[in-house]
Amino acid sequence: MSTAVSEVVPGSLAGRVVLVVGAAGGLGEAAALACAEAGASLVLLGRRVPRLNRLHDRLQKTGAAPALYPLDLEGASPDDHAELAARIEAEFGRLDGILHVAAAFDGLTPLELTDPAAFARALHVNLTARWWLTQACLPLLRRSGDGSVVFAIDDPARTAGAYWGGYGLAQAGLSALVGMLQAELGDAPVRISGLLPPPMRTPLRAKAHVEAEDRIARSPVEVAAHCVELLSPAGALHRGQLWSPDGALRA
Repeated sequence: MSTAVSEVVPGSLAGRVVLVVGAAGGLGEAAALACAEAGASLVLLGRRVPRLNRLHDRLQKTGAAPALYPLDLEGASPDDHAELAARIEAEFGRLDGILHVAAAFDGLTPLELTDPAAFARALHVNLTARWWLTQACLPLLRRSGDGSVVFAIDDPARTAGAYWGGYGLAQAGLSALVGMLQAELGDAPVRISGLLPPPMRTPLRAKAHVEAEDRIARSPVEVAAHCVELLSPAGALHRGQLWSPDGALRA
């Protein structure tokens, strides 16, 4: 099934402060530009400072200069995430949304041959660090009145197969986290959702597929508006759900 292409709704994130985690990546950059187009004030987190700076300059030309927060999720501690939340509160006084698109994937490898450190890193960056950051920011999100946390998740139906290793296990953990956390939050003013993007033409995907033969991959730009949708009030329809732009929906 082909993926529906959505347009950014102007003003749908007006007045909102959104933290994009992994803003230097393929989907992260496209989503940051789309969020700015929708009117959001942005905090861009990533570990590759030169790419963050280039994205900053690009956004500044549109009049939407973001705040930059260089951080390597692999080495960041819970205290580092607490400091991030405190700095966002000090600078903006609020936080309305988090978009988690940071990911770490070293390539397809049999579990038996996987380096233990690489296995632990994949689980931490793709799952544990995402939760630590979210946990640190929940008090700020609660005060928003309509806080949103969106986890980009590589479809566990595919990444549960052979050779996906710690990365694949982390995707399964993320899919469980969405429902678990939403069940605990109940009707609190914070909603959790998972975005299952279609295959995208990114450096991460290139580690598992030969780009010249990868005919189904789409541009991250085609997915970015869906990130905006889930962060906006319209995303309330997908509270506690895993949602994909092609219409597949999982409770």
